[in-house]
Amino acid sequence: MAVPAILLLALVAAVLLWSGTRYWRVLRPLASAAPEHRSDHPGTRLRGVVTEVGGHTRLFEVPYSGTLHALIFGGFVVLLTALVEEAGRLVAPGFSLDAIGGSTWIALLQDVFEVAVLVGVCMAAYNRWARRPARFRGSNQRDAAVILALIFCEMVSLLLHDAFRIGQGGDAAAGWQPVASALARLIEVAGVHDAAAAPWAGAFFWAHVTALLVFLPYIATSKHLHIATAVPNLYFRNLGPRGALRPVDPGGPAVGVGEVDQLSWKQMLDLYACTECGRCQDACPAFAAGQPLSPKVLIMDVRNHLRDRGRSATRKAAGGAVPQLLGDVVRDETLWACTTCTACMEVCPLHIEHVPLIVDMRRRLVEEGRMEPPLQDALASLARHGNSFNRSERARSAWTRDLGFPVKDARTEPVDVLWFVGDYAAYDPRVQELTRGVARVLHRAGVDYGILYEAERNSGNDVRRVGEEGLFEQLARHNIETLGRCSFRRIMTADPHSLNALAQEYPGMGGRYPVLHYTQLLLELVERGALAPAPHPQVVTYHDPCYLGRYNQGYDAPRRLLERLGVTLHEMPRCREASFCCGAGGGRIWMDDSGQTERPSESRIREAVALGDAHRLVVACPKDMVMFTAAVQATGMAGRMEVVDVIELVEASLTPEEVAVAVA
Repeated sequence: MAVPAILLLALVAAVLLWSGTRYWRVLRPLASAAPEHRSDHPGTRLRGVVTEVGGHTRLFEVPYSGTLHALIFGGFVVLLTALVEEAGRLVAPGFSLDAIGGSTWIALLQDVFEVAVLVGVCMAAYNRWARRPARFRGSNQRDAAVILALIFCEMVSLLLHDAFRIGQGGDAAAGWQPVASALARLIEVAGVHDAAAAPWAGAFFWAHVTALLVFLPYIATSKHLHIATAVPNLYFRNLGPRGALRPVDPGGPAVGVGEVDQLSWKQMLDLYACTECGRCQDACPAFAAGQPLSPKVLIMDVRNHLRDRGRSATRKAAGGAVPQLLGDVVRDETLWACTTCTACMEVCPLHIEHVPLIVDMRRRLVEEGRMEPPLQDALASLARHGNSFNRSERARSAWTRDLGFPVKDARTEPVDVLWFVGDYAAYDPRVQELTRGVARVLHRAGVDYGILYEAERNSGNDVRRVGEEGLFEQLARHNIETLGRCSFRRIMTADPHSLNALAQEYPGMGGRYPVLHYTQLLLELVERGALAPAPHPQVVTYHDPCYLGRYNQGYDAPRRLLERLGVTLHEMPRCREASFCCGAGGGRIWMDDSGQTERPSESRIREAVALGDAHRLVVACPKDMVMFTAAVQATGMAGRMEVVDVIELVEASLTPEEVAVAVA
């Protein structure tokens, strides 16, 4: 082996050893992190990786960014063949891939993708420093500049190395490398060819090697660590229902997460997989409302804190102050700003799980009593009365008094449909008439249904997302025991938050039931002829509730029902998976929102008004009715937009005779 080759081999070995040490220091905490089961369904996991990585499915939801990333990623995959060739020649002079097309189709792909990567890098630079999308705010711009510069140097040096190698003459791949050959002809015009090209080929070979050897150790502590962590993070993504949070370990040393050492290995992997692309920040209603929460910055801050553990230990040993995860690194108000809508998780290309991390940290805040007074009052009312309105349990069924017909007590007689009413539908005066409308329509359709009366308690869905795990278990176990004494075929609710708890959270506690949203039952009644709505032509728009849509994939039933009612649906730009949260979820409806620049509900009303031809916003969630009705008044849009519930359209579509029967 020649002396230069030995020196290069020694240099590569040294850099690889140094790089490995850096990666180990960064990733070592995963080895001792809290356990989490993510090894089930390997086939499904692998197929997801192939789809997400190979197809760039989520990345292409932003076409410009998806395209530039596909160019760079595709180039790196193809150019691994060049790395294999160079490594082979280093160890065994004369090594080549000619036997499988190294001088033909592989050479062509290398030539094309060297240019493709350069195009991608230029697009990325233009995107970051000319277009400057708002989602990059808070990202590490210096880190991005270094990485793009290294990739640019890598590709230019590869192209010029190939060009000068062709300029030496006798290269079998020259006919398959049109770009490098064109550059070789230009170089030849400049008088550099044959033997004169050899030193230049060597120089650019070393430039290419240098860029690569700088790149390898640098990415260990940069956002581009996702090159190593993206595929594992995608493979170990959550395959279970999004609406089922990981329960607290009753045998654990503490409730929730108060320090980075208490994160699970998957939560740590999430931190290292973040690319700082800012899509989560773009989708976040709290960030849009001027709240101190950016899901991206939250992940970055916790990741940086995890990396700084070694320096923190040194500082502690020296008697210095050590920053705490809660309060110093992540402020309390940042965590309380989250609506748990999971819009961040829906758009993340690497399936990072922001909301479960936030809830885990909230659990510790609740354990330490660090919450604002209105939230404390709501939780106290829930513990005392089973509802957040501080009302007696006996008042839960007061809405039934003016119906004109009895509603069965599902505790004492069997029913086909057990209606889990929910707090806002039962207690809030703005929603009670809608609840009576549901009762009238079900009565008209001959549905055999009943309610739990004062035995019903809040489902606990938002209590759990606030972080009050003990109270959630108290409420859930009461409801599960009550339901266990009833005879019914399925459960219906008009409240998506209750739907999520009943369908996704209760099974983990032994409560497994078929659960329907009321739009599903109404659609079923229309399709089998139990209800015969008369067409009522009008243009409306529809808001997808987070806990019906993103959490439980309930996108189609409300739309199909509206279609059967004869209305024209004009979708808002943010609809279905991209729906914008009303701002009530995750316990936010119990908290102060006076510091927001514009409430999410107000932003949503403006979006609906901007459609121009739709003057009714249709909702399918009691909390949406409360939030959007207030937002219409706050924005001064009362004359331009009316908020209506699906049930109002259904009842209005019944013939006068049917309405008379329904209210008789």
